Amino acid sequence: MTMDETIKRINELYHKSQAEGLTDGEKEEQKELRQKYIDSIKGNLQGQLEHLSIQRPDGTIEKVKKKK
Repeated sequence: MTMDETIKRINELYHKSQAEGLTDGEKEEQKELRQKYIDSIKGNLQGQLEHLSIQRPDGTIEKVKKKK
Protein backbone atom coordinates (compact mmCIF):
# COMPACT_ATOMS: atom_id res chain seq x y z
CA MET A 1 0.00 0.00 0.00
CA THR A 2 1.43 3.37 -1.00
CA MET A 3 1.49 6.28 1.42
CA ASP A 4 -1.26 8.03 -0.58
CA GLU A 5 -3.46 4.94 -0.28
CA THR A 6 -2.69 4.73 3.44
CA ILE A 7 -3.70 8.36 3.99
CA LYS A 8 -6.86 7.86 1.94
CA ARG A 9 -7.82 4.80 4.01
CA ILE A 10 -7.08 6.64 7.30
CA ASN A 11 -9.41 9.42 6.16
CA GLU A 12 -12.12 6.95 5.11
CA LEU A 13 -12.01 5.29 8.51
CA TYR A 14 -12.10 8.65 10.26
CA HIS A 15 -15.19 9.78 8.36
CA LYS A 16 -16.90 6.45 8.96
CA SER A 17 -16.11 6.67 12.69
CA GLN A 18 -17.76 10.10 12.81
CA ALA A 19 -20.82 9.00 10.83
CA GLU A 20 -21.62 5.55 12.19
CA GLY A 21 -18.76 4.19 14.27
CA LEU A 22 -16.17 1.52 13.57
CA THR A 23 -16.06 -2.20 14.20
CA ASP A 24 -13.29 -3.58 16.40
CA GLY A 25 -11.45 -4.76 13.29
CA GLU A 26 -11.67 -1.33 11.69
CA LYS A 27 -10.45 0.34 14.88
CA GLU A 28 -7.41 -1.94 14.88
CA GLU A 29 -6.79 -1.25 11.17
CA GLN A 30 -7.04 2.51 11.85
CA LYS A 31 -4.55 2.23 14.70
CA GLU A 32 -2.07 0.25 12.56
CA LEU A 33 -2.39 2.64 9.60
CA ARG A 34 -1.86 5.68 11.80
CA GLN A 35 1.27 4.11 13.31
CA LYS A 36 2.57 3.25 9.84
CA TYR A 37 2.03 6.89 8.79
CA ILE A 38 3.80 8.25 11.89
CA ASP A 39 6.74 5.87 11.39
CA SER A 40 7.03 7.00 7.77
CA ILE A 41 7.10 10.68 8.75
CA LYS A 42 9.73 10.01 11.43
CA GLY A 43 11.87 8.05 8.96
CA ASN A 44 11.69 10.80 6.36
CA LEU A 45 12.66 13.46 8.88
CA GLN A 46 15.54 11.37 10.20
CA GLY A 47 16.81 10.85 6.66
CA GLN A 48 16.75 14.59 6.00
CA LEU A 49 18.54 15.37 9.24
CA GLU A 50 21.30 12.84 8.52
CA HIS A 51 22.23 14.83 5.40
CA LEU A 52 22.10 18.25 7.05
CA SER A 53 25.21 20.35 7.68
CA ILE A 54 25.62 23.58 9.62
CA GLN A 55 28.00 26.36 8.68
CA ARG A 56 29.40 28.09 11.74
CA PRO A 57 30.18 31.84 11.83
CA ASP A 58 33.90 31.08 11.44
CA GLY A 59 33.18 29.29 8.15
CA THR A 60 33.60 25.70 9.34
CA ILE A 61 30.99 23.20 8.28
CA GLU A 62 29.92 20.29 10.45
CA LYS A 63 27.35 17.58 10.07
CA VAL A 64 24.40 17.48 12.43
CA LYS A 65 24.93 14.79 15.06
CA LYS A 66 22.36 12.82 16.96
CA LYS A 67 21.95 14.16 20.47
CA LYS A 68 22.86 11.68 23.20
